Amino acid sequence: MRKGFTLIELMLVVIIIGVLVGMVMPRLAGRSQEARIAAAQADIFSNIATALDLFELDNGKYPEGLDDLAKKTENGKGPYLKRQPIDPWKNPYNYKAPGTHNNDYDLYSSGPDGQKGNSDDITSWQAESAEE
Repeated sequence: MRKGFTLIELMLVVIIIGVLVGMVMPRLAGRSQEARIAAAQADIFSNIATALDLFELDNGKYPEGLDDLAKKTENGKGPYLKRQPIDPWKNPYNYKAPGTHNNDYDLYSSGPDGQKGNSDDITSWQAESAEE
């Protein structure tokens, strides 16, 4: 008697695995975009915001650009970030100090499409407008 799997048994296993992958993948595919948006929000509202606030505490003003956060300041403080921050879509965050939406600074990601000023932008002033 020979031991092993027949071709039909192997094909059934491959078909079952294919069906399972077909059921699971569509649910996971949409999650990657949600995860990127959540990561950008965490950067804007927590990680970069903390570095900006620490820079302001040490220097009395906000930096001119985000690249200043990755350098030592004139008074020997810093760096506040290890490197220039980029968003999950591999684009640099947009920063302006003083800000037009916020008195201190405006910080935002251009979002998935990389175009500034669209509805998919993730901004530091979203939380303020949602509260009002």
